[in-house]
Amino acid sequence: MTQDHTLPTKALVAVPRKGPAFSLAGLDMLMPLHIWIGPTGHILRVGPTLQKLRPDIEIVGRRASEFLEFRRPREVQHLDDLLAFEGQQISVLFRDPPRNSLRGLVVGLPRGQGALLNLSLGISVAEMVRDYGLNSKDFAPSDSTVEMLYLIEAQSVVLQEAKSLNSRLLGARVAAEERAFTDTLTGLKNRRALDHILNRLTNSRRRKRFGLMNVDLDYFKSVNDTYGHAAGDHVLQKAASIFVEETRAEDIVARTGGDEFVIVLMNCDDLTKLKTIADRIIERLEKPISFEGAECRISASIGTTVSSFYPTLEIDRMCSDADAALYQSKNHGRARSTIFQPAALAQPKQGLKAPEA
Repeated sequence: MTQDHTLPTKALVAVPRKGPAFSLAGLDMLMPLHIWIGPTGHILRVGPTLQKLRPDIEIVGRRASEFLEFRRPREVQHLDDLLAFEGQQISVLFRDPPRNSLRGLVVGLPRGQGALLNLSLGISVAEMVRDYGLNSKDFAPSDSTVEMLYLIEAQSVVLQEAKSLNSRLLGARVAAEERAFTDTLTGLKNRRALDHILNRLTNSRRRKRFGLMNVDLDYFKSVNDTYGHAAGDHVLQKAASIFVEETRAEDIVARTGGDEFVIVLMNCDDLTKLKTIADRIIERLEKPISFEGAECRISASIGTTVSSFYPTLEIDRMCSDADAALYQSKNHGRARSTIFQPAALAQPKQGLKAPEA
């Protein structure tokens, strides 16, 4: 018999005598991930799939703000706070682990009956289908998720296990995407990944603060010519490790050419900090790198600019200015870092030629 996830009439929060103008069974079919929130902010009813995501928790009767952490809008204490976002996308997390992320829409109900919050699994649908053992009956017939589930079930007939197949397909897709954005030699991001990240920063609705470093290894050509390409590859891998170690997990390090790298330092436009990081990288790179008994010696020239220099973010202009600062480092003897001077933004650019590496 199907369980009815509706607040009992003897519970502290009373259910309105006259419900919405549709059957509750129909509501479950159309919106299996819904939450009916009463006027007091307490949960009066949940869809069967939502209950399946939390089988050991008594959801009905709890305050919605105690069951869900609202990420958008952030401050939801009362029903009116939520209804202020009626018709807009809502983002929530379960407060209890696992803290799955869901998206949804809220609509107010007539006659003071509260609101309906209809949720979906969002981009984590594949993982949640696997983790909670969901199937096509757990989704609305009109939900596009059903088509994906039908595909998984059809493939599982051949492979004998839908969950295993889905995991492999998902893993293969993630691996393929990762390979497409990764430099195979160093394991860093590649030019394609960097362009994607920089475009995202430029087009973000909320302006981001970040620093941009262009790094060119000095004397790398000499290593290649003297000790061979195997030594050069080893030096590039060692340099990549240093870049990663001297930056944070949130920062982006990309190899954009043979011995050329770009570092994006997120939420950091402090020139003193950026200069310190650049100088520390150079200091570490100048320590001899051993390869098959040989001591490979390199350094780096670095040019840095920051997003706060620009009234309007133009990635091409930022990259060009970082290059100009890098070339100044090269022209002043290499093995140094230079901060781009914002006063140059108002002046025509003059060609700066970097010495050969």
